Amino acid sequence: MTLAEKGEKDAGASRAGKPGAVSASGIASATFADMPEFGVGHATDPVALTGCTAFVARGDAGAGVTCGVDVRGGGPATRETDLLKPENMVQAVNAVVIGGGSAFGLEASCGVMEVLAERGCGFAIGPARVPIVPAACLFDLLIGKPTWPDKAMGAEACTCALAFDAGDGDELAQGCVGAGTGATVGKLGRPEQVMKSGFGWSGLKLGGVAVIACVAVNALGNVIAEDGSWLAGVRDADGTVIDPFEAAAATMAAQMGVGDINADATAHTGPCENTTLGVILTNAQLTKAQATKVAQQTQDAYARAIKPVHTLSDGDTVFVMASGRTQAAPDVVGMLATEAMEAAIRSAIRHASAPSEPPLTPRTAPA
Repeated sequence: MTLAEKGEKDAGASRAGKPGAVSASGIASATFADMPEFGVGHATDPVALTGCTAFVARGDAGAGVTCGVDVRGGGPATRETDLLKPENMVQAVNAVVIGGGSAFGLEASCGVMEVLAERGCGFAIGPARVPIVPAACLFDLLIGKPTWPDKAMGAEACTCALAFDAGDGDELAQGCVGAGTGATVGKLGRPEQVMKSGFGWSGLKLGGVAVIACVAVNALGNVIAEDGSWLAGVRDADGTVIDPFEAAAATMAAQMGVGDINADATAHTGPCENTTLGVILTNAQLTKAQATKVAQQTQDAYARAIKPVHTLSDGDTVFVMASGRTQAAPDVVGMLATEAMEAAIRSAIRHASAPSEPPLTPRTAPA
C-alpha cells in the first residue's frame, strides 16, 4: 500500500480525493484545493471513445510555470518536449495537454493555445504572445470510432480548466473521461482479452508542499494491485486476469503454429499501440533540471504498478509542472510524486466503467 493509499484509508477519504488526516509522518492527502494556481479540465467524446485533458497554469501562475518531462516508452506521440530540456531557452509553460488519438490528437493542444492567446498568455515576442503548451497522446484509434481530439475539444478542456474551482466543491472526474476515455490495458494477448482502463488522480502533501499525480493508463501490460495480485490486464475466457507473459507466450505459439493445436489463429499479429501518460502538479519551487529529475523519479511508479512497462510499444511519459509557491527539497517532491502516481494508476483502473463486463473487442479496421 502506498503512502497515498494509506493516507486515504486512514482518513476514510474517497478516491474522489477528499482530504485526509495527517499521518504520524506528517504526510496527508492533497486535493486540487491545495493548488488553486492549477486548473484541470476534461473534454470527452463518449461515443467515439476518445478525449483530452488540459492542465493550465492560472491566477498568480498565469505567466507560466516550470516544467520538466521524461519519456521512457519506445513509441511516444509528443509535442514541445525538446523545449523542456534544461539547456533550452523557454523557462515556463502555460499548459500541458494529454489525450487520445495518437499523433492526430496533438491537434487538441492548438485549441488550448488559442484560448490562452485570447487571454494574452504566452511567451512574449514583441506584441505577440505564443502560449507554450507541451502535449502527449495515447493510441485509442481502435476503440470506438476512428477519430481524435481536435482543436475544439482542446479549447473545451482548456475552458473547463480555467473555470475549475476545487475550493468551491468542484471535483475532477476519474475513469472513462478526458485522456482516459479510450484507454485499455492488458494487450499482450488477443485483442478481445483487453480490459478497460481510464484516467485517475491522487495527491499527497507534507507540510506546505503539495503534489498531485494525474494519469491516463493505456498500458501494454497488466496493472498490479497493492498486494501484488493482478488488478487489471489480459483476461482469459472466464474473465480472470492472467499473467501477461503467459498470454504473450500463448499468442506467439499461435502465430508460429506451435503449442496447442486449437490455438486461436486470429491472435494479434502486430505491435499494439499503448502509452501511460502522467502529469505531476506541485506548488514546489523547482528548476527545469529539478523538474526533469522528479519526472524521472516518478517513472518508478509506472514500474511498480505496471508489468511490463516502458516497452517499444509504449510511449510512457511523465510531465512535472511546478508553480514555485513553496520551497522544498527536490527529492521530497520526487518521493511524494512517485507514491501519488502509483496510487493514481490504480485509481484509474478502479474508476473505469464496467470493469467486470466481458473484455472489449477493439476494431481491427476502420469502420
